[in-house]
Amino acid sequence: MPAAAGTLVLLVRHGLTPTTGRRLPGRASGLHLSDDGRRQAEATARRIDALGRVTAVYTSPLERARETAAPIGQALHLAVRVERDLAEVDVGDWTGASLARLRRRREWQVIQRHPSGFRFPGGESLVEMQARVVGALGELVARHRGGIVVAVSHADPIKAAVAHALGMHLDLFQRLVVAPASVTAVAYHPHGPVVLGLNGGDGLAELARR
Repeated sequence: MPAAAGTLVLLVRHGLTPTTGRRLPGRASGLHLSDDGRRQAEATARRIDALGRVTAVYTSPLERARETAAPIGQALHLAVRVERDLAEVDVGDWTGASLARLRRRREWQVIQRHPSGFRFPGGESLVEMQARVVGALGELVARHRGGIVVAVSHADPIKAAVAHALGMHLDLFQRLVVAPASVTAVAYHPHGPVVLGLNGGDGLAELARR
């Protein structure tokens, strides 16, 4: 189905940071892209620029997302707008915790097998996160109907948005993988969303190393 029939949203995960795969950063401030992450962001900007018809660029307010969005906006000659509801899930008391340590906790199995029943201690539930992100994307689609919108966000919010678009229960969203700096394309039509691609670009190379 041609993307032009609806609104195409390009969901971009931020590039690599020094803690990617090692810590759960959540919404902690001060986390920036690594050198590799900056190179990924530049490469993603070039790929998106090749489309030539992007209407708007939005980003999560967190630094790593804004630093990924900046070269995209520059390549497209578009201002980057911050959309707070594209932010990472609020992991509360787990902010900054070691992933190796968290994986040993009993609650980690709940996140993997029954995420719809989990709330991060002192933070957000995954159900709330999905509703927030899906609502934000709905507003962007309504604002730019028929256009192409870039939305730079984080792994779990993008996975949750894709699960919603596919009609998957949130308990299955951990079966999806969204690699750093990858581009996931979802076309939103009046009759419903269509997932056109997952992990486009450097995301494929990142997955090959898993």
